[in-house]
Amino acid sequence: MHAYSLVHDDLPAMDDDDLRRGRPTVHKAFDEATAILAGDALLTLAFELISAPQTHGDPFVRGELVSRLAQVAGHAGMVGGQMMDIMLEGQSPAEQEIVQLQRMKTAALIAYSCEAGAILGKASPSLRAALVDYGRDLGLAFQIADDLLDEEGETAETGKAVRKDALRGKPTMVSILGRDRARAQALVLAKQAARHLDLFDEKADLLRAAADFAVKRRA
Repeated sequence: MHAYSLVHDDLPAMDDDDLRRGRPTVHKAFDEATAILAGDALLTLAFELISAPQTHGDPFVRGELVSRLAQVAGHAGMVGGQMMDIMLEGQSPAEQEIVQLQRMKTAALIAYSCEAGAILGKASPSLRAALVDYGRDLGLAFQIADDLLDEEGETAETGKAVRKDALRGKPTMVSILGRDRARAQALVLAKQAARHLDLFDEKADLLRAAADFAVKRRA
């Protein structure tokens, strides 16, 4: 699902990027039609995988996995967030609009990745909610860090073009708050994400480390 979103985001009709992870984007390495079809194939493959009997023996668990992924990937999640991203280019939206965009486009899928584990394990509502809240805050922190890398990073490190948000007139938390306040906000969100894991004690240490990495990474 994530790979599909990147392939389609890179298309000329979207973000028009030529480089991803240090290599030509799919539409550059092949062509636009191939990129569209590759994205479509990856999207449908995601649903094939989570609906397969090998994923879980309980069909109700598999059904919930499919239903939740459809919600976070569709108009109320990633697709809707991408539409907001396009519509807000060249605009001066309020901070809350940017937060909403990032919740839908970035945080929704990260939160689902955490929630899916709770669904598979048939976790209690409180544990499931804690993982969703962790994923949501982690997603927001991750996106701010990504926007900071676009402002401050180098292509050799990030593996993709930099300084493109400003060129396209894309409003971000960095453009609204400035680099220092945006960086502080990302750190606050990462710590907040980790606090949601208190219910899990040391069993969630890897997730806490992921939150710390999300705001300190250089790529």
